[in-house]
Amino acid sequence: MKTKLANMLALATALWMISTALLAHHGTGVSYDQTKAFTVKATVTEFKYANPHPQLYFDVKDDKGEVVHWSGEIAPNPAQLVQDGWGRKRSEAALAAGTEVTVTLAPSRLGTPVGVINKIVNAQGESVLGLTPLGGGAGAGAEGRGGKQ
Repeated sequence: MKTKLANMLALATALWMISTALLAHHGTGVSYDQTKAFTVKATVTEFKYANPHPQLYFDVKDDKGEVVHWSGEIAPNPAQLVQDGWGRKRSEAALAAGTEVTVTLAPSRLGTPVGVINKIVNAQGESVLGLTPLGGGAGAGAEGRGGKQ
């Protein structure tokens, strides 16, 4: 009887630990729809280099020529960006207010002007912030480290 109780307790503890780990970090797949990712030309209005993920605020003109204010979560966290050479100063300089960029993002599943940013390209055609098409950071290739596309 004691062995059965000990086994059940061990199983319950293991399940609790696994479920806690799974819930510890939000999943971008729940909030954003990668199947509807798109690319737009945008003007940076604000950039926040912060944990857990940097945020980019930008304006995009819609089909009617009206400005839509967007916000995007940049998937790599600041520690990953630093590993790829994108520290706070370099990132803030590259994404200063008024900077023209091309942004590829997966939109919010709610239909709001919010998304997870997969790629940012500056006016010179260089990738910004070491992003890869799936929003990864650390370990990206030359294209993800500010190289030409």
